[in-house]
Amino acid sequence: MKRLVRFCLNAVPRPVLQRAAGWLVPLAGLFYKGWSAKSRRVECPVCGARYRRFMPYGYVRARANALCPNCLSLERHRLLWLYLMRETDLLERTPRTLHIAPEVCLMRHLKAHFADCPDRYVTADLESPLADLHFDVQEIPLADGSFDVVICNHLLEHVADDRKAMRELHRILRPGGWGVLLSPVELDRDCTYEDDTVTDPAERTRIFGQYDHRRIYGRDYADRLREAGFEVEEIDYTARLGAEARVHYALPEDRIYAVRRPGRS
Repeated sequence: MKRLVRFCLNAVPRPVLQRAAGWLVPLAGLFYKGWSAKSRRVECPVCGARYRRFMPYGYVRARANALCPNCLSLERHRLLWLYLMRETDLLERTPRTLHIAPEVCLMRHLKAHFADCPDRYVTADLESPLADLHFDVQEIPLADGSFDVVICNHLLEHVADDRKAMRELHRILRPGGWGVLLSPVELDRDCTYEDDTVTDPAERTRIFGQYDHRRIYGRDYADRLREAGFEVEEIDYTARLGAEARVHYALPEDRIYAVRRPGRS
């Protein structure tokens, strides 16, 4: 299974994967059923499904116990969803929300939440057929201060000029607005490593861990967000939830990077 997942991720175009995964993965997930109190048990906090374990996932090395077969959540999605549910009022109100590179598992819930006011939840991506809008995050064609909330998960490591993208996200967020801007960060690395001379996909995969990654963020990631104008809170949310929750939901060690644009609207 690990080899098959890795092959599909690297060989099949992403838009095709995004369309096909919705029915192929749940079908494969039938082999992971059999949850019981006595067996190995994991639960997806996004959809509530329970399995003996989650499916493997990864471009280079398939991570065990990563992908929920029911809703397609990964470790980072489950962590983000727990944070949004427990630490924000996003699901108690209907703030005007921009969700960039929307994950199917989260988008499904958020679209349902905003069903009575669909214009207040906007999804955007460069090429995904599932998104409402299509644009480059480095040049967002939206008005200043037009959103109350911005969600952007594991995207900035892909763009050529991440600092420009961060400034754009800051620009379209209203004063006093907030967001969650997550990226893979290596906490044992002081500074972000990037090298634009590396263009060969195989070499990028070797150096950056994925063929379409352009950098490896270090502990200065939060400082880059601050340079763009954000107030930043770096939260070790997995540790806050505790060891039992980490195993039960199969969570990563990723940090939550909660941002706020200073000022009042």
